[in-house]
Amino acid sequence: MAARRVLRTNRILGSFCHANFLPEFGGFPVSDPRGFGSLTVSDSQSGLVKNRLVEVVEDDVLRGWSPARGLSRSYGSVAATLRHPPAQPFHGRISQRSLFLKSSPEHAALQYLDAPDEVVVISLNRSEARNAIGAEMLKQLHSILEGMRHSSSARVLIVVSTVPGVFCAGADLKERRKMGISETERFVGSLRSTFSALEALPIPTIAVVEGAALGGGLELALACDIRVCGDEAVFGLPETSLAIIPGAGGTQRLPRVIGRSRAKELIFTARRIDAARAETIGLVDHCVQVGQAYDKAMGIAREILAQGPLAVQVAKHAIDHGSEMDQAKGMLFEEACYSRLLNSRDRLEGLTAFAEKRKPVYHGE
Repeated sequence: MAARRVLRTNRILGSFCHANFLPEFGGFPVSDPRGFGSLTVSDSQSGLVKNRLVEVVEDDVLRGWSPARGLSRSYGSVAATLRHPPAQPFHGRISQRSLFLKSSPEHAALQYLDAPDEVVVISLNRSEARNAIGAEMLKQLHSILEGMRHSSSARVLIVVSTVPGVFCAGADLKERRKMGISETERFVGSLRSTFSALEALPIPTIAVVEGAALGGGLELALACDIRVCGDEAVFGLPETSLAIIPGAGGTQRLPRVIGRSRAKELIFTARRIDAARAETIGLVDHCVQVGQAYDKAMGIAREILAQGPLAVQVAKHAIDHGSEMDQAKGMLFEEACYSRLLNSRDRLEGLTAFAEKRKPVYHGE
């Protein structure tokens, strides 16, 4: 369908509208079998949505938006007006992944790859500041991750930089200098909760590190399940050199990844380490030739996609939560997680495919 092509070729992808507002949209029945229409969306409270014109893209079947329900809809601070009705009976929905807004400047963007839209990429794109995380970039990241919580199609998330030579240089210290104490506390708290939201996503997440991942940049990578880097990458938590400590999860996640003693040494000394050392101590899972990290991550993603979707999600849940328990409780937790899959259609499909000596076709059911 043309609508699918529009979705994939729109490279300027922006932030999501209010997540609770999106299911309110449906179709607008008219006669001509061409055209998809457009909406004007505004949000009186959000700096990300300011009277943006957006495309209506046909998606999965849901319900219609009839003329009797009016040309405008609203939910809280968000309002939308149908400016150009689609020229065909609209048997679809405007969903979180089919309603994209052009946002300027766009420091973080979400892209669903080609159908069936199962691999999702978050691109960091703040070249003028080496992807340093400022208030606007953080707001956009938070909005994207909030939308991802409601995604039903995504099965793997990849975080990558579009800026050559850097993954993320950490927090924007030029902005930080202008903040008071309370504002700094709010910013760091929001940074911490955003990275925790990334960590809590039910699907596997992969950080692709080419270049520097420092401070908050390393903390962002640590919030992902898997880390892949190019062999010219550099890692470090330099906060103690600024008389502070890592505040977005670094003191908690780093010891769990590389061990307490090594984490203490890196944090106490504010030392930077190269890619080879990072792989040796287990900070990254794969170190490849510079420029090849994204391809490696996509290879891992494709391996994950071949497995049962529900099983992968439940396995992540069992590992993340069970590893925080003592082993006896962890075993009981694993048993409970295993039981969740016993009545799934995918489990039966896996057994049938094995018996028939063919590849299974999983549907996440």
